[in-house]
Amino acid sequence: MASSMVQYVVVRGDLLHSLKWPTGAIIAQACHACTAVLHLYRDDENVVQYTSDLDNMHKVVLEAKNEGDLRTLSDKLSEGSIHHKLWIEQPEDYATCLAAKPYPKEEIQKYFKKFKLFK
Repeated sequence: MASSMVQYVVVRGDLLHSLKWPTGAIIAQACHACTAVLHLYRDDENVVQYTSDLDNMHKVVLEAKNEGDLRTLSDKLSEGSIHHKLWIEQPEDYATCLAAKPYPKEEIQKYFKKFKLFK
């Protein structure tokens, strides 16, 4: 049942390519955002379904070019009533990653079509 749900995660590519963050630090940003959104919506039917079969969770990790693209995506998701968490790294106070609450793929995929897989 959980296999029909997908969680999209979008990470800033410039953190790796331009700003030269260590890979582990970037992975931590994605982990923070995923953990936060699952906690925020822990009682939501989609989250309950998604986490009911932990061995079959499906995530898609995509790349935003920069903070502006990530914030624009967050605005579009908010406009579409798509629950998500924009992770703001402290003390720097800038957005590093976004994780959407799990949704059926057909409901959410259109918001993420312009992004490529994170490399």
